[in-house]
Amino acid sequence: MSQLLTVAAEAENPLIPPIPELVIGLIAFVIVFGFLAKKLLPNINKVLDERREAIEGGIEKADAAQTEAQSVLEQYKAQLAEARHEAARLRQEAQEQGAVIIQEMKAEGQRQREEIIAAGHAQIEADRKAASAALRQDVGKLATDLAGKLVGESLEDHARQSGTVDRFLDELEAKAEAVR
Repeated sequence: MSQLLTVAAEAENPLIPPIPELVIGLIAFVIVFGFLAKKLLPNINKVLDERREAIEGGIEKADAAQTEAQSVLEQYKAQLAEARHEAARLRQEAQEQGAVIIQEMKAEGQRQREEIIAAGHAQIEADRKAASAALRQDVGKLATDLAGKLVGESLEDHARQSGTVDRFLDELEAKAEAVR
């Protein structure tokens, strides 16, 4: 058994690789690392820089867009306030115009009412005169017929008849006005 132990002690440690393998591995690592540093690392850095610039540019664009949106919002609010002011002014003008139109319509209605009343009075006066004339003729005719029957002779003389009737009616009207 002691021989086995010596053979095992002479054998290399399995955790430590042999020196030539270690040197070859180190040279291969340096070659691969050098290749990666020369070829891939610049491309990786380039892509990372592009991403960083894109992100920073996106942030700047977002800030610019936010600033622009804020200014557009302020303009919108100003336009909205101006539109509300204009609407209030138009409403006030419409109310004033409505009041003027109502006043004009009232005045026109009053004028038309006065015209209708005046026309009605004129028509009543014309009808009264026509009725008075018709009554004078009828009363005169009836009075002369009645007087002719009372006297027993015909009173057909038109001039005397109308003079007598007119005088009689004028006396009646004078008495009626004196009573009032």
